Amino acid sequence: MSNNENPVLLTIDGHIARIRFNRPECLNAVDVGTSQGLLKAATEISQAEDVRVIILTGEGRSFMAGGDLAFFREAGPAAPDAAHAVISPMHQGLKLLAALPQPIISAVQGPLAGAGMSIALFADFVIAADNAVFNSAYINVANNPDCSGSWVLPRLVGMRKAMEIMLLSDNIDATQALELSLVNQVVPLEQLSEAADKLAAKISKKAPLAVQSLKALVRGSFEHTLDQQLDLEEEKFAKNAGSADFLEALEAFFGKRKPEFTGK
Repeated sequence: MSNNENPVLLTIDGHIARIRFNRPECLNAVDVGTSQGLLKAATEISQAEDVRVIILTGEGRSFMAGGDLAFFREAGPAAPDAAHAVISPMHQGLKLLAALPQPIISAVQGPLAGAGMSIALFADFVIAADNAVFNSAYINVANNPDCSGSWVLPRLVGMRKAMEIMLLSDNIDATQALELSLVNQVVPLEQLSEAADKLAAKISKKAPLAVQSLKALVRGSFEHTLDQQLDLEEEKFAKNAGSADFLEALEAFFGKRKPEFTGK
């Protein structure tokens, strides 16, 4: 089948789910099919058993170069309806992914513009190839961010720097992205897939319930007062203390061996 028929590919291998954007001929530009494909993949992961980590990747020389501008141009006066058609399922998919307990890793390469930058930074971890170049780009097509760009950037770099990145729309190379904490790691392009797999495997060996509660605490911390966060930390710690994995961790610690976690 052509890439247009499979714009998003999902594979689940053991504890690791991989979502792959699959329109390399147009740098994985987002169209309606891509948005619907992401929502479908997120839904399938939410119903899968034993997935502990999610990896987002893009086929070809770019993770994602933004929205499909040709689609909007062809829509003409119906561009507002076209925008809803593309953005709505994509945002539903991102909301579902954000609500999932599993950490998300994005492994990115090449030019990332607009939605490509937003979706990449939406993840909990970002590994960038050394040829990655980020550009918010929305302002250059007379519009504002979507796909969480205006939410995630201020949380990563602060309000002033986020405004600069979005309003000036300058290119940010991989080294600059690392300095700005937009990404966790920069690797040679040929090592990108291996680095993502290695990180996913490392996370998948951690206690799943603890990983899940940690993600929830960190993701929700910006919306909580200190008092609320302290209460949630206590609640989740006590709940995890009743798990089999917590007992296994203690036995492994005192037995000077590596623990084996089951997520129970």
